[in-house]
Amino acid sequence: MRLAFLGDVIGRSGREGVAAHLPALRRRLQLDFVVVNGENAAHGFGITESNARELYEAGADVITLGNHSWDQKEALTFIEREPRLLRPVNYPRLSGAPGQGAYLYEAPGGRRVLVMNVLGRVHMDALDDPFSVVDRELEACPLGLAADAVIVDMHAEITSEKMAMGHFCDGRASLVVGTHTHVPTADAQILPGGTAYQTDAGACADYDSVIGMKKEEPLRRFTTRINQARMEPASGPATVCGVFVETDDRTGLARRVEPIRVGGRLRPAMPEA
Repeated sequence: MRLAFLGDVIGRSGREGVAAHLPALRRRLQLDFVVVNGENAAHGFGITESNARELYEAGADVITLGNHSWDQKEALTFIEREPRLLRPVNYPRLSGAPGQGAYLYEAPGGRRVLVMNVLGRVHMDALDDPFSVVDRELEACPLGLAADAVIVDMHAEITSEKMAMGHFCDGRASLVVGTHTHVPTADAQILPGGTAYQTDAGACADYDSVIGMKKEEPLRRFTTRINQARMEPASGPATVCGVFVETDDRTGLARRVEPIRVGGRLRPAMPEA
């Protein structure tokens, strides 16, 4: 299978960037399945139903979330009727969190793709242990048997926790990719057991910014320690960042992984078709 994962979509710029570039990416790379992290799609904080619709219309098959899942309160209700929207899988069972964090989707040709969104715990919200929850989901839907591909979105703050999750899933997932820090890392690789990995997919955002936000307020906060205004997404042309993976049809493990960067300000990175 040919899979793509696009990093955090930030505000209108990010949504417009995905709409402008994802249809061409699907055609050029002959993509079978696309996952997009949309937790910052609504003016940088959360996602609305109309934002989600824009991303689906652009070519996203599934949208994952993260620590901003519920910043737009309507997400608490529309996630219940939209199985293509995933919140972190490791909410405590007693929390009553709506929606799902892992789901087995049908791709073209009857192939099955398990996607899960999981939240790290270091410097993040205190959810359940991400490793035990991911292990449970992988055991319930094993790659090569119940699923033809498995994609894990590790939404986490620190590099080591993301890397640990990559190695924890090695041989059991097609792709483990980090989100949340909005800067694409240069470590796309296939781990020893055959799982594709990248520490952070980056963001679909204007990179003339501070991680997608207009520069003035972050700079003011760092230099004066005073919050004077709400953070707002930068509005220039977005660079669409992500990762492309080609899997083995028999095992579901990765044969190829390459970064994606198109449009905007960052140096382009485009896999060959």
